[in-house]
Amino acid sequence: MHVAGHAQLARYVASKAVFSWGGDIGPSGQSLPLRLAGGLHALVLQGDALAEKYPPQKVADDDLWEAIHDALLRQDRFLNDWVDSPPQTNEVRRSAILIAVGAIVAERFYLPIRLSELGASGGLNLNWDKFSLSLGDETFGSPKSDVVLTPDWTGPLPPQKQAKISARQGVDLNLLDPADPFDQLRLSAYLWPDQPERLQRTKAAIDANTATVTRADAIDWLDGQLPQTQKQVHMIYHTIAWQYFPQATQVRGQSMIERAGATATQDTPLVWFGMEPDGGASGAALTLRIWPGNITVDLGRADFHGRWIDWKGWT
Repeated sequence: MHVAGHAQLARYVASKAVFSWGGDIGPSGQSLPLRLAGGLHALVLQGDALAEKYPPQKVADDDLWEAIHDALLRQDRFLNDWVDSPPQTNEVRRSAILIAVGAIVAERFYLPIRLSELGASGGLNLNWDKFSLSLGDETFGSPKSDVVLTPDWTGPLPPQKQAKISARQGVDLNLLDPADPFDQLRLSAYLWPDQPERLQRTKAAIDANTATVTRADAIDWLDGQLPQTQKQVHMIYHTIAWQYFPQATQVRGQSMIERAGATATQDTPLVWFGMEPDGGASGAALTLRIWPGNITVDLGRADFHGRWIDWKGWT
């Protein structure tokens, strides 16, 4: 974008009340540029005239800026409403890791699995057992799924064991309803126009969705899910969500889960899986805890979006 364009955008941003936030508007804070980019893509997905010049269309920078500038003025109200909510995606590629974790849990306990996802967004990753993980000549999960996950995988393969899900529920303070057209738009708008495979994968996952997500504080909600169910594994999990919980909430949640784990038996096992950043050089840590026994397993690392998985597994 040329200098004059930056100046025009700066004046536009300065004139809008919703942009008058204090603090960091960059990626470590409010992510204002990302919000605005998502809003512009949302216009494109709705068939706005901006689509004629917006990526993946090949146009000169000046022509692109002219189209964006026009959209900022024409769609003033829509964009200001859009950026008032934080960016939100429901990255389905993370389900590749959940398929592998589910195979471990199914092989260890031979029991149906009850799912509780914290920070579930639209609940798409509560349906991981319906998706297919393709690793070379091997397929894991559902072999006939329209959602096929093909991460760059290093390490041993997961067990060839199909998980049986008895119930799937999640929680999110800012949940999205995949059945709602506007929420579908929000789930798609942060998947960029030069990534058509991500858009197609998300649409297929929306079509397969049967999960229930509750709008609530994650740990308050979890408290009501922890009573044990005979002859079922309770699998609590979160993918790039725990890090956003306040520290006091994290402490309370961990204590609550560990207390429940201490009462687990072979007929009422509890597992807790997290895919979360830990300060490592790349990607997120994959950590599994299992009760009875209070066993902690380092399963490896994965890209935040599930593009690659460095799997250690567990034998």
